[in-house]
Amino acid sequence: QVQLVESGGGLVQAGGSLRLSCAASGRTFSSSVMGWFRQAPGKEREFVAGISWSDPYYADSVKGRFTISRDNANNTVFLQMDSLRPEDTAVYYCATTRGMIVFTSTRRYDYWGQGTQVTVSS
Repeated sequence: QVQLVESGGGLVQAGGSLRLSCAASGRTFSSSVMGWFRQAPGKEREFVAGISWSDPYYADSVKGRFTISRDNANNTVFLQMDSLRPEDTAVYYCATTRGMIVFTSTRRYDYWGQGTQVTVSS
């Protein structure tokens, strides 16, 4: 049974920073692609960032502001979010899929966390 547990969300002012964490269990972490997605009210869930063994990939909307990283020894993936904007407000989800390719489609990920709320005030 694969489990993903996110933490680190909260309320922050525009321009501030947050660091999300996702602890994974139940799958060989080092051979899995890890992704972060977000879903704002009334919108579809969208890709934010993903990482294979070591190569990160970002959505254009967060490139240069967000950094994804992974700690394979501790089965954890992080999302460092800097220069936050009100439009970054959403529930952020961690997801995983087998293999070494970072997909941007939600359909390619087979396990999801419960989500953590990020709210950026203006």
